[in-house]
Amino acid sequence: MSGTSLFGQSLRRVEDARFLTGRGRYVDDIAEEGALWAAFLRSPHAHARIAALDAAAARAMPGVRLVLTGEDLAAAGIGALPCGAVLAAERPLVVPPRPGLARGRVRFVGEALACVVAETRRAAEDALEAIAVDYAALPAVTDPEAALAEGAPQLHEEAPGNLAFLWRKGDASAVQAAMARAARVVAARIPNPRVACAPIEPRAAIARPEGGRLSLLCNGQNVIGLRAQLAAAMNLPPEALHILAPDVGGGFGVKNVAFPEHLCLLHAARLLGAPVRWTASLSEDYAAAAHGRGLHGWGRLALDAEGRFLALDFEGVAEMGAWLSHYGPHCPTNAAATAMGGVYAIPAIHMTVRGAFSNTCPLEAYRGAGKPEANFIIETLIEQAARETGEDSAALRARNMISALPHRTAMGMEIRDGAFARRLAECAEAADRAGFPARRAQSEARGLRRGFGMTGFLETARGAFGEWARLSVDAEGVVTLAIGTQSNGQGHETSFPQYVAAELDLPPERIRYVQADTDRVAHGHGHGGARSLHMGGEAMRQAAHALLAEARGRAARLLQAAPDALHYAGGRFVLADGQSVTLADLAAEEGELAAEARHGLDLCTFPNGVHAAEVELDPETGEVRLCRYTAVDDYGRLLNPMLAEGQVQGGVAQGIGQALLEAMRYDPESGQFLTATLMDYALPRAADLPDFAITLREDAPTEANGLGVKGTGQAGCIAAPQAVMAAIRDALGAELPMPATPEAVWRALRRR
Repeated sequence: MSGTSLFGQSLRRVEDARFLTGRGRYVDDIAEEGALWAAFLRSPHAHARIAALDAAAARAMPGVRLVLTGEDLAAAGIGALPCGAVLAAERPLVVPPRPGLARGRVRFVGEALACVVAETRRAAEDALEAIAVDYAALPAVTDPEAALAEGAPQLHEEAPGNLAFLWRKGDASAVQAAMARAARVVAARIPNPRVACAPIEPRAAIARPEGGRLSLLCNGQNVIGLRAQLAAAMNLPPEALHILAPDVGGGFGVKNVAFPEHLCLLHAARLLGAPVRWTASLSEDYAAAAHGRGLHGWGRLALDAEGRFLALDFEGVAEMGAWLSHYGPHCPTNAAATAMGGVYAIPAIHMTVRGAFSNTCPLEAYRGAGKPEANFIIETLIEQAARETGEDSAALRARNMISALPHRTAMGMEIRDGAFARRLAECAEAADRAGFPARRAQSEARGLRRGFGMTGFLETARGAFGEWARLSVDAEGVVTLAIGTQSNGQGHETSFPQYVAAELDLPPERIRYVQADTDRVAHGHGHGGARSLHMGGEAMRQAAHALLAEARGRAARLLQAAPDALHYAGGRFVLADGQSVTLADLAAEEGELAAEARHGLDLCTFPNGVHAAEVELDPETGEVRLCRYTAVDDYGRLLNPMLAEGQVQGGVAQGIGQALLEAMRYDPESGQFLTATLMDYALPRAADLPDFAITLREDAPTEANGLGVKGTGQAGCIAAPQAVMAAIRDALGAELPMPATPEAVWRALRRR
């Protein structure tokens, strides 16, 4: 297959050969000679004063090389992990300094307060038992709204009333005026519970002393960002740290940030002059890494007499947990605002969000990071409006979808492409909405209830703006691509060389892929925000064009011809008389042939679509079965349609899990964490999912980048929750918050 025909081809993933045969190289697979093991003592209390901590017995145990406490880190000059969120807040963001190990007080179950380093993992874990801690229990609060109430237990002196921030955006006066003149205002309580990010590979890392600096091999999603965060906390210049990642078994946002454990590992390696490794257990990760979502509040939607949307208002409380994680405050505010209103033309929108500290694990970006919450709000309100007015929900959506482009939303986003109403019609046909009444009757004949939900979604995909890529050719004609974005399972090892091969008109096997190493990748922002092909692809495009321009100049000199007299194809420059020179020849003759590009692109793309879910529920047990799932989506041009569809399938599965099964829970009295294992926290299994009918449309490519692509990585999980919940409410004939567990459905039926 020639390089130029590669764009749009469903090439199979080259990395799967090693993953499926057990040859993947994850942190825990790496044999590190002489490595010591770290283990962390974690708080069993949601809130307690550390009256005393005695580690003498642990330090004396066989094989123990080091015990660190919060005081030890502070004495070494190790400071707080930074919070990178920037908010234009009415009540400014309060960032209590988060230490590597708790000092004086623990604030959530699972918070680390000591680190043991020993010769074996078992020795380190055994030594934890010998650390004597005298806890003085304090009152705890786990509900975010209760945390903001008068008289609630206070977590931080810097944050009176547990208020992390008060943030507003939009035109409150315009919204108020529209509500006043509206023919109807619908309102709904819209909770979005916190969930586990749940990558299949828990956090893991190996810290090493490395020639006068420190290195950290970890399963992070953004090595350059991690380096900056850790260097800031350790008061080191960034070049004093070398951060790299091998294969990464999923991330979904939680692995984009530095954690307290990383600080401890690096400091221990520095003190001991030896490698120190750690792999979290699943329970450690569930309790102490970071959770996602957690935005609760009231939404109001105003409509005129013809059913046109006039205004949208949302007032909510965002869970922050006990500490601010790096991007945590950004998700329910800045990020959610970009997608507030979804695919609908709403003249006036206003948001108010209060961030609440509570005695719970911190909140962080999770696949979609604010955009799922925003879409769930508008789609839930539209369903409510359809029920109250008796109007067909699809007709109501179609009437209000963005039609004139470009369109500037009430929150300031400029949408330049999309065929939103067309997607709605296509999804209704693909899902056989017209045939649903007959299927419902068949279910009722068997004593079951059947429901249909069809909802839209709009993502604002970009993540951090700007990206970097470098291409180099050696004397063998092998092209090395180094890029600042990063794969943690998406298939970049296939799709990125596929794109470079298309640009250079070479076979993909000639492209070598490099990522996730701060010594080999000069710049970049890793993964996050469905940015990789939008931002990274543009960097690759510019680097490829620069490489060919440099190569053309070299070839012209060698062939003593004018540059425009050369024809390029298949890695070779050719003159009309047949003289030619290859990229490999140029590298051999004049040294490495290389070019790089670093752009500052800050435009978003707008992946969008319409999803339809069909459910059947048993009124005797409350069990819900997802019978059919249909999606018609627009991601612009598709580089590798098969990989794009795989990304959508994975996201849809996560969104279905959120709708039907998932919620991180704490005991409201004691603050104990109740969902620390897969015995208590339900993730979707293959048996919970139907075959997906996914259609990807390419009729509205974006001009935000030179490839015409929009991000696919988060869309499924933005779209699925509202579609599934709409179907369940249709079957119930009643409201129900997520997750729609069998117990919740059964109780809702008994309340009617």
